[in-house]
Amino acid sequence: MLKNWAFDEGKPDKDTCKARLKQLRQELAGLQQRLRQAQLPVVILLEGWGAAGKGSAIRSLIRELDPRFFKVLTVNQPTKEEQRWPFLKRYFSSIPEAGKLLFLDSGWISETAQSYLCGDLSETEFFRQLESIQTMERQLTNGGYLLVKLFFHIDAKQQHDRLYKLASHRDTSWRASEADWRQNKNYDRYLDCFDRCLEATDTPWAPWKVIDSSHKVSAQLQAAEWLYQQICAALESRPEACMPEYHWPLEPSPLLAQVSLDKTMEDKRYRKELKACKKRLAELHNELYRKKVPVVLVYEGWDAAGKGGNIKRLASALGPRGYEVIPIASPTPDELSRHYLWRFWTRLPKTGHIAIFDRSWYGRVMVERLEGFCSEDDWKRAYDELNEFERELTDAGTVVLKFWVHIDKQTQLERFQDRKRDPAKQWKITEEDWRNREKWDAYQKAVDEMLQKTSTQNAPWHILESVDKRYARIKAMKLVIHAIEQAL
Repeated sequence: MLKNWAFDEGKPDKDTCKARLKQLRQELAGLQQRLRQAQLPVVILLEGWGAAGKGSAIRSLIRELDPRFFKVLTVNQPTKEEQRWPFLKRYFSSIPEAGKLLFLDSGWISETAQSYLCGDLSETEFFRQLESIQTMERQLTNGGYLLVKLFFHIDAKQQHDRLYKLASHRDTSWRASEADWRQNKNYDRYLDCFDRCLEATDTPWAPWKVIDSSHKVSAQLQAAEWLYQQICAALESRPEACMPEYHWPLEPSPLLAQVSLDKTMEDKRYRKELKACKKRLAELHNELYRKKVPVVLVYEGWDAAGKGGNIKRLASALGPRGYEVIPIASPTPDELSRHYLWRFWTRLPKTGHIAIFDRSWYGRVMVERLEGFCSEDDWKRAYDELNEFERELTDAGTVVLKFWVHIDKQTQLERFQDRKRDPAKQWKITEEDWRNREKWDAYQKAVDEMLQKTSTQNAPWHILESVDKRYARIKAMKLVIHAIEQAL
């Protein structure tokens, strides 16, 4: 896309460009109201060479916009803490609410190219990171986002002259960074890398627009025209992205009806094993912190199956500053206005910490599916999206374990009735629990499909037979211990 680029040698009429640009700014301001009405979120990514004019283009684009409904984010190279996160985390965490715009001054392309050319990414890791970018852009598009991607292109001489001019004045010298000079010195290497990045991520649903940035006013006009066209087209018909055909390496998982629920543990053995498991978990938690390994534990299961008690016993073995239990309820308005995975990307544990999710992203293929909170296309597509999400976690070194806490229908009824009779437990039983119970068969079918399609080798499901809660608690703790030992 860039190597054979022919720069326009003619000089554009500056007055004509300025007049058209002024008109486009007004039109973009009008579009901003339509975006809010349509609840269309927009991410505008401005990539390109140092000193190519990205900053001035952003100033031009936002001049007439309502500042309450857009944000400008300058993306620098990741900090040491951010480098330990999954690559996509800081980008997915920053996505705008429905109806708002986010301008990214550099982003995932600059980060990838810089990391690769500085030797922080191998060739294999470079391709894997490009695959992560493709995944994120596709997920955002199918989640209702518009992605507008601009690359500001200048030749090596223009870049050198602009950097020299910036460096020559004390008020602007800071803008000619060491990284920019390194880029200019190695222009051909960066050109080749940028070209590979753009070609790998140029798709019908998120195409790249290369901006000839030889003349800044002309470049600003090109950017404004492209942004206006893309928003108008998306307001008429939102883009849809094609899902790749995956062949996930899956672990075999039995149907729930085939799981034997007669496993028990007598009290004396339970207490002995509980003490031993707690001691070992405490030791491993210290080692996790020292080696900076994050852990994500997911608990799903039937109402009254014993998730809370299971989590309580496991958490009691951990240092209180090193873990968090995250109960997932119905999404808040703030969460509903973003991609459904946003609230999970923003709650991932720091390195060396443990996040325990009491319900999780799997609501997409269970409650949201069965209660009609998302379309059939949405929940069918979600199996692959959830596998992609967990692959990003495990590729970054996160230990991921998923538990389905299982009981039979009769046991659930007995526990519901016990809760109803006990004043100390009545808060645990709601009308929604009874309504869900009436849909037992539909939920079981959905859970079976979930287990079959998302029990990957890197993030497998484990069924906890919880008619005897003591047995289920010890089984969960032993599985966690084994997984952490393997990771360490």
